[in-house]
Amino acid sequence: MYYDLTRGKISHSLILFALPMIAGNLLQQFYNIADTLIVGRVLGSNALAAVGSSYTLMTFLTSIFLGLSMGAGALFSIYQGRKDLSSLKLSILHAFLLILAVTLVLNLAVYAGIEPILTFLRVPDEVRPGMRTYLLIIFAGLIATSVYNFFSCMLRALGNSSVPLIFLAVSAVLNIALDLLFVAVLPFGIAGAALATVLAQYVSAVGILLYVLLRCRMWLPSKKEWRFSHSILKEILNLSSMTCIQQSVMNFGILMVQGLVNSFGPAVMAAFAAAVKIDTFAYLPVQDFGNAYSTFTAQNYGAGNHERIRRGTKDAFALSAAFSIVISLLVNLFAHPLMQIFVKASEMEVIAIGVRYLRLEGSFYLGIGWLFLLYGYYRAVKRAEMSVVLTVISLGMRVALAYLFSATALGVAGIWIAIPIGWALADMTGLFFLRRAFRSQKPA
Repeated sequence: MYYDLTRGKISHSLILFALPMIAGNLLQQFYNIADTLIVGRVLGSNALAAVGSSYTLMTFLTSIFLGLSMGAGALFSIYQGRKDLSSLKLSILHAFLLILAVTLVLNLAVYAGIEPILTFLRVPDEVRPGMRTYLLIIFAGLIATSVYNFFSCMLRALGNSSVPLIFLAVSAVLNIALDLLFVAVLPFGIAGAALATVLAQYVSAVGILLYVLLRCRMWLPSKKEWRFSHSILKEILNLSSMTCIQQSVMNFGILMVQGLVNSFGPAVMAAFAAAVKIDTFAYLPVQDFGNAYSTFTAQNYGAGNHERIRRGTKDAFALSAAFSIVISLLVNLFAHPLMQIFVKASEMEVIAIGVRYLRLEGSFYLGIGWLFLLYGYYRAVKRAEMSVVLTVISLGMRVALAYLFSATALGVAGIWIAIPIGWALADMTGLFFLRRAFRSQKPA
């Protein structure tokens, strides 16, 4: 089903459009949760630390072409709002070729630089062999992840948030089944967890590619329509490069924090690996709601519906705040049993560290919820550079304060405390410029 977000009741349309995106990304988290849960239970805390650190690295790498796809998706939505089919077709072609080329170069680079990567992440000797094994296999899935994310962003930009969910659901179930087979039944160890994820990623990528080729021909240019458009490529580069930088800066900052976490040893690494999975799962719905709001804003921006953008923004911030507060309460209440899902009850030190992280950082999901909305808004109105500014503020403060606080009596807790401070500073900056834009009677 394709949603036209330029008409109809705003809150109702936003929620219905966001729900499949939320469900899809919750399923996507099962990729990583299946690895973490099964590896932690079957192979122990060192293997859990290796997979957890690899997850942070893979999130950073994926953020590069995901940022490109999200930026291109904003342009697709604008053209859809304008009903400019010719430009939409050409933008899809140009964006796909650009993102595929970037992904291939990135894939070669990470294989060539695996040892420097492990050194940069300050991976302890007892974890390093397992992490190297995991990465050598998981890197093979980068192309599949890129293809899936591009076509998912394309379909969502055009108003279809349901189809990506279908292919993701199939691959999520397959991933969990293969994890159980390769790790819990067959003696493949940490390599089995990586192989399960890669195979599942290719299922979702091939599935969505075939769907687009067979069912979405109306949005794909025929060979007669293939031509180079400097203006369209420039627009894609402007939006995609800024969104890519924003996503990369955000995840590079997280990667630097991961290096600091690793310096505290395997117990902290394992606790962080498990807690981050819970954390990501908890605020993932507001992240996807931010992406849905971005599509809504971009379509209405293309259609010139500035008053509808203003009303939708108020609704979106209220809905995000309500959800974030509820999730913060639940994570605080159930932090201990949530950690025990991933870590054996006998590993009390790991559980205690993870619980403290969840209660310190998880009390402030409102900050990240609103930040995702601000990212989505500025991307949709062709002000993606503002998203970069907000990310630099959020992650810059987080990294600087994490290194500063962790060197004091706060220790590792200082890393956790730095996170919501960064969110708050970025939110205040983004809201200030948003209010100023609305007062000037313009969307940006």
